Amino acid sequence: MARVVRVAVGVIQDPEGRILIARRPDHVHQGGLWEFPGGKVDEGESLRDALVRELEEELSIQVRASEPLIDIRHDYPDKSVLLQVCRVTAFEGEPRGNEGQPVRWVAPGELPEYRFPEANRPILHAIRLPQQILITGPAESDTHWWQRLERAVVSGQSWVHLRAPELTADEYRARALQARTLCNRFGATLIAHGPEDRCLAELAGWHMDTGALWRCARRPPGLSGWWGASCHTPEELAKAVRLGVDYLFLSPVQPTGSHPGVTSLGWERFAQWVAGVPSPVYALGGVGPEALPQAKAAGAQGIAGIRYAW
Repeated sequence: MARVVRVAVGVIQDPEGRILIARRPDHVHQGGLWEFPGGKVDEGESLRDALVRELEEELSIQVRASEPLIDIRHDYPDKSVLLQVCRVTAFEGEPRGNEGQPVRWVAPGELPEYRFPEANRPILHAIRLPQQILITGPAESDTHWWQRLERAVVSGQSWVHLRAPELTADEYRARALQARTLCNRFGATLIAHGPEDRCLAELAGWHMDTGALWRCARRPPGLSGWWGASCHTPEELAKAVRLGVDYLFLSPVQPTGSHPGVTSLGWERFAQWVAGVPSPVYALGGVGPEALPQAKAAGAQGIAGIRYAW
């Protein structure tokens, strides 16, 4: 069995929400690219101890608070590298490049403007993705539907998936464009959700349902925004990873009223399946904001759902 080399990686965030990045020296492998600081976890060392040590050695800062963000595994013929990425939310000291590396504070939305190693792509996504995603549900009438959407974005729901399987393609498009105007007013991101006829260039991205996932062979040419997929099995997770989607939903984690009788995964199986996925994964099904700590402990980016805020 190939040995596993663990690497502690720190996504350091200042009080303004900016992220610290460092530039690799020109003479090393992938020189000139930007990266997130960190280093190898020594034998017998905990992840937190390694993170604290590496960031003090590289940047002269003392980590006071951190939380898991994402694990990314790369398998090679002779070894496997496991990047264990943590978000550093509190630290002391003024970061400086102790090894001569330039460092820079960057707003999350500006990170795509910098060149990173390909292995950092899931980290960039995890940084910019929210912890909660609201999926729209049914309502008693059109008036109630719009009232529910407005209440959700006013209350702080920053990401909304527009799921409306009861609408025709033309009806969906009309609702999506109107909903985009409402979401923009309150700073919320609107993502299309469903089969191929829901993939609208005007929205911030498209989330495939399971049917669209199995029919898909590559990223749609006209899709420039976020790309997600819904998964329920290891085979669907593997298909989504091969396609290179930006993030995933995995469900149902817990029993849910919208799908009675469907066997739920439970947190232990959820964690087992997520462990091999090199992309941010959301827990969906019978979960709400109160489950965020448990979801993160199981390796999730966060939670997604309808009932908790619709």
